[in-house]
Amino acid sequence: YYFRLCLEKILLQCILQSRTLSGADAINALRPFYFAVHPDFFGQHPKEREVNENSLKRLNGYLENLQKPGFHSFKPTQLTFYVREREPNSSSVQESFSASGFRAVSFTLHTRDLLSTVLDILNSCSLSTEHIQSLNVSSQPHKEGKSTVNRPIKWDKTYYSFAGLRDPEEEVEQAHRVETTLISWLDDNEASAVKKLKKSLPLRKELERLKFELSHQLQLSDIRWQRSWGIAHRCSQLHSLGRLVQQRPEVLKNVKGRTVVFTDRSGMSAAGHIMLGTMDVHHHWTKIFERLPNYYKLQKRLLLLEDRISQLLGGIQVIYIEELQPLLTLEEYYETLDSFYNKLRDSRLPFHPRSLRGLQMILESDRYAPSLHELGHFIIPTVCDPATLQWFIFAKAQEARENLKRKEEMMMTEKELVNTSTEKFSLDRLYKEPSVSSAQMIDCCKRLLEESLPYLQGMHLCISHFYSVLQDGDLCIPWNWK
Repeated sequence: YYFRLCLEKILLQCILQSRTLSGADAINALRPFYFAVHPDFFGQHPKEREVNENSLKRLNGYLENLQKPGFHSFKPTQLTFYVREREPNSSSVQESFSASGFRAVSFTLHTRDLLSTVLDILNSCSLSTEHIQSLNVSSQPHKEGKSTVNRPIKWDKTYYSFAGLRDPEEEVEQAHRVETTLISWLDDNEASAVKKLKKSLPLRKELERLKFELSHQLQLSDIRWQRSWGIAHRCSQLHSLGRLVQQRPEVLKNVKGRTVVFTDRSGMSAAGHIMLGTMDVHHHWTKIFERLPNYYKLQKRLLLLEDRISQLLGGIQVIYIEELQPLLTLEEYYETLDSFYNKLRDSRLPFHPRSLRGLQMILESDRYAPSLHELGHFIIPTVCDPATLQWFIFAKAQEARENLKRKEEMMMTEKELVNTSTEKFSLDRLYKEPSVSSAQMIDCCKRLLEESLPYLQGMHLCISHFYSVLQDGDLCIPWNWK
């Protein structure tokens, strides 16, 4: 959707600037970028998907500003994308590799026209621009008729000094040098956020009503969303579920006590939640509800498999953490556990029974070396050599126990700071994105509490990795704000 909007804006800008660029050329221009960063290709990597989705939204806003008539000055926009490349390469932009092997690229956009913006994006992501250089793009206006196109005039710097005017190029350079601060960003964006928030209030009430009624009617434990869809989108999904309840109430008799998650595909998740694909029609949802008895049987077999793995590894608990692991179906997770169990059973590792009770581990299929997470759980690759696994767990067992203890303390501290911050600033809601750790959230809240921020009264504040005003008025600020 955002890719399509970007293409439409490129075409419009080219028309405004009398540039000869066809629709097919525009699509080809951004096609390498699209296939390198589009969120739909990161289904097994929730953090990278979320970052790319949010960055595409901000890129759309940047392009939208360039379209505004008479728009001469703007703030440089910093974007981060995870690129589907495995090998690092030399580049002038800031790069790092995520745990899953994707390349994280950060760059700042400060161009004044769409063509330059497209070139900057491709160059920053180390993507080829040869196909653009061959396009018939001319910066000269057409001489058809007597119509002229408004273009910013580039005066000599002495003109601005003599006339007492601000040099727009100097303003851009200065804005690029000065780092965005929380106070300055709130000054510039508070009015926009308040306007969007007020507009979304009726829909927010409608969402709460629909969620409460469906949860009560179906006796659900909870209703969740995997991705950060807007309020209107969520209401639409609940209305669809409500219609299915009215049309086929008999197929929903087995959902009692379960959690329903609206996501990209239908089925049952590794965590035991009922997944309803937002692109699926009622027929697909009905089939999922009809299969629930079979899913419940498979879930029991899965729990038994986890217990058997635990017995072979000295009592260490096998867990699945939704926020940190890829979204797997129950079938996919069972296959992963079964393969790992067969390898362990054949190796007969000499773990003393219950010697590792209280410790936790998760399985991941896209890693090759075991590691210990800061929250205390072991991250074990499914292809890990049994001997290496045994040595690593023995070597890190004590550190894992200390991390688990610290995790409990951090979660309590985080909860207290969130409550205190919500009360002090009279926030309607304070929350964080899954990619923000407890340690980052604690640091953010502690520094917020030292400030006086009347702007936040009644607002929805999301702690993230970037500044943004969401479509429903939520304020997003980076956890390490200045």
